[in-house]
Formats: sequence, structure tokens, C-alpha cells
Amino acid sequence: MTVPKTAERLRIYIGETDRYRGQSLYHAIVLKAKELGLAGATVLRGLEGYGANSRIHTARILDLSSDLPIVVEIIDEPAKLDRLLPFLDQAVTQGCLITREPVQVYRYHHTTSSDIRARS
Repeated sequence: MTVPKTAERLRIYIGETDRYRGQSLYHAIVLKAKELGLAGATVLRGLEGYGANSRIHTARILDLSSDLPIVVEIIDEPAKLDRLLPFLDQAVTQGCLITREPVQVYRYHHTTSSDIRARS
């Protein structure tokens, strides 16, 4: 799959305990991005953060939170990201922040099984 040198990064900031149809929301977003043929998605788990409600979520031992911040990042061409937005409107019903910004793609390459064999 190729990604143009100029693309956009879609970032979805949610909570670890957010759910969609019985599964974690971040997992549902990744599955939908894959179904739509987007270039890839990465889920990042935050150590600490707060959002619109100003409640701090943290992984510090003394203040251990069961709802740590999660960021889902997806980079692809704008038209492809647009296809994900209706799903996000439907699935993300709790507090969240969704951002888009232009990015320059330097390299996008996947490892094939022949690449792995060649290294062995």
C-alpha cells in the first residue's frame, strides 16, 4: 500500500474504558480503519492526562486510574480519512477530542516474509 508524501494524521483521544458494542472503543476504531483499507493505525496508552472534565487520569501507583488516556493515530490521504468520520460520529459518544493535521510521510514500508527470511 502506498501513502502519498503529503498526508494527514487523524488523532482520536479517548479513555481506556470507553466501549463500543461490547468491545474497547480503540479496538473498534482500529478494526474499522482496517476494514476501510486505511494505511494503518496505532494505539498509544498514556501515562497521565486530563480532558474536558478536568479529571486527571494517571498510572502513578498512589493515584492509579482504571481509565488511562488512549490516543489512536491514523495517517493516510485526507479522502480516505474522511471515510472513517461517519463511524467515529456514531461510535465515539463519550468525551473525546479528534484532531487532523497535515504530515509529511518520509517512508512507509512493510516487512514481508521474504524480508524476514533474508535476514536469517
